[in-house]
Amino acid sequence: MADANTISGLATAGGTLVLAVATFSAVRSSNKSAQTAERALLAGIRPVLVPSRVDDPMIKINWGDEHWTRVEGSRAAVEVEGDVIYLAMSLRNVGSGIAVLQAWWPAPEALRQEPHADIDSMRRQQRDIYVPAGDIGFWQGAIREPDDPCRPGLLKAFTERTPITVELLYSDHEGGQRTITRFAFLPFGEGQYMCTVGRHWNIDRPDPR
Repeated sequence: MADANTISGLATAGGTLVLAVATFSAVRSSNKSAQTAERALLAGIRPVLVPSRVDDPMIKINWGDEHWTRVEGSRAAVEVEGDVIYLAMSLRNVGSGIAVLQAWWPAPEALRQEPHADIDSMRRQQRDIYVPAGDIGFWQGAIREPDDPCRPGLLKAFTERTPITVELLYSDHEGGQRTITRFAFLPFGEGQYMCTVGRHWNIDRPDPR
């Protein structure tokens, strides 16, 4: 028959085990709650860029060299003046957070299933461009150097009126939740380009596909 010391020890051990299980469950529940809260917070400041709507107002865009471009809703622009190739597009942020444009990468062709450009090879924006949540904005870029490797292909696409791809890297206003979105400039009419979106890639979190 067990003595009092043994019974007391078993009771203490049992109590400790119950406490440990309860603590583990509480910590696990707390972690899940924290993760849920974090996801909700991130979703609340997450930007998603797409082309603006056809009925969105025209945007006037200027460069540091005093070149001006006008881009209508859902449109893009490709202009060549002297040695400079100017690229621009009208955007709409359908996400719930401010979009901060970080970098871009052009291709003188229509890309579809190909992987996105390497982030380290993308061109950094020379000015801060923000697109408000639920509102319209713009992107602009330029090819200026005579020996830029992208120049021949873009000039050929501009002259022959063939599609151009531009990939944008952007983040939320805290620099997180980086996303790459692939846009296509599709020529139509007299020197005009329709802007369409192809794919989105999540850089700092798992992709949905």
